[in-house]
Amino acid sequence: MSLLIRGGQIVTLNDRHDIIDGDVSIKDGRIAAIGSDIAERHDRVVDARGGYVLPGLIQTHIHLCQTLFRGFADDLPLMDWLRTRIWPMEAAHTPTTLRAAARLAATELLSSGTTAVLTMETVHDTDVVFEAVAESGLRATIGKCMMDSDAEVPRRLREATRSSLDESVAIRKHWHGAENGRLHAAFAPRFAVSCSRELLEAVGSLSDEQHALVHTHASESREEIAIVRKISGGMTNFEYLASVHLASPHLCAAHCVWVDDREQELIGDHDIKVMHCPGSNLKLGSGIAPVPEMRARGITVSLGADGAACNNRLDMFEEMRLAAVLQAMRKRPGVLPARDVLWMATRSGARTLGLEHEIGSLEVGKRADVIIVERDRPHLAPGSEVYSTLVYAARGSDVRTTIVDGELLVDDFLPVRVDRTEIAVEARAAAVDLARRAELTS
Repeated sequence: MSLLIRGGQIVTLNDRHDIIDGDVSIKDGRIAAIGSDIAERHDRVVDARGGYVLPGLIQTHIHLCQTLFRGFADDLPLMDWLRTRIWPMEAAHTPTTLRAAARLAATELLSSGTTAVLTMETVHDTDVVFEAVAESGLRATIGKCMMDSDAEVPRRLREATRSSLDESVAIRKHWHGAENGRLHAAFAPRFAVSCSRELLEAVGSLSDEQHALVHTHASESREEIAIVRKISGGMTNFEYLASVHLASPHLCAAHCVWVDDREQELIGDHDIKVMHCPGSNLKLGSGIAPVPEMRARGITVSLGADGAACNNRLDMFEEMRLAAVLQAMRKRPGVLPARDVLWMATRSGARTLGLEHEIGSLEVGKRADVIIVERDRPHLAPGSEVYSTLVYAARGSDVRTTIVDGELLVDDFLPVRVDRTEIAVEARAAAVDLARRAELTS
């Protein structure tokens, strides 16, 4: 249907940073017009008075499959967290529990203003995640986790190199561009620690041939970096990734907490995309990424919550606030201002996904991924400075409307396609089963 968003304060995030009081017309899934008073009739009018209208938020590093792990993997450093909790639970997933995890994550994300994600799933049953996300209405680029070289992971996560590649190619062939272009498929080697050189080189070739995104983790913790130096003969993470021909504009690297000047130069020279996850990095004690330094080099830095297992929340508003205040503490106040952080959560996210001409700002012709944030709440008053209010004061629970591809998915704070109570009940039952199975396989 055609939608008219009426009477909001429109934060366009266009190149001019225009903020307009008015209306947004949506037709055939795209933004048809933006103006102060659009009179044309539409199938549905959404009242945005008292609300900020802005592009949907884009999370570029997340794990939908880990949403059921929330509360099961707390208070551990990265490698212990992976070995004792995450890998056993990922190995224990069934299609039923994976579906419950993806449905729960999509509901939480859409309800809190995230309209698009780049997500790495587990090694097996990735089709189930695609199916669940397709049903949800969320925009997503999804990758099957690839792991073929780590003796410390459970048997079910240890793949043969050829099988991992073949399955990833088949998934991409089946799902890339599905749901009218709403779903895409990436290659997702977990990180250098658990992938053979042969696998990484093959992924590099496939990415180059197919112009496919590669989603991985890099330089998250000092322990991880030490392991990479050992297996690579002394190279840093990004030197090693470059040596296997993965350093390209298609490479999307999560975290990048411990990257020195030389690595930052390499990242910038190859237009590698960096995904900053401040909440996860804090909770795992990994550190604080040098975001202002990377952005000063022209590196695209976007944002993500990571997974519910290492963040516990998938709220992009919290990640925006953390991103800003951590750099104020690390460097100085104002080194990463609110407007720049909101840009990271929208425009930089779109560029990371290769969708900068389709999403990330409210402009005529772009896909209609739009959210409305309630403005008339005590903690958002007086709201005289828009970017400050959205980054430092707003919460995911303030999102009252979410639209993806022109479809109303959250209306007056309630999901449209699903019953959120039913989703939560399903998730709790699945989590109990998953935890029981993980104990048996750990």
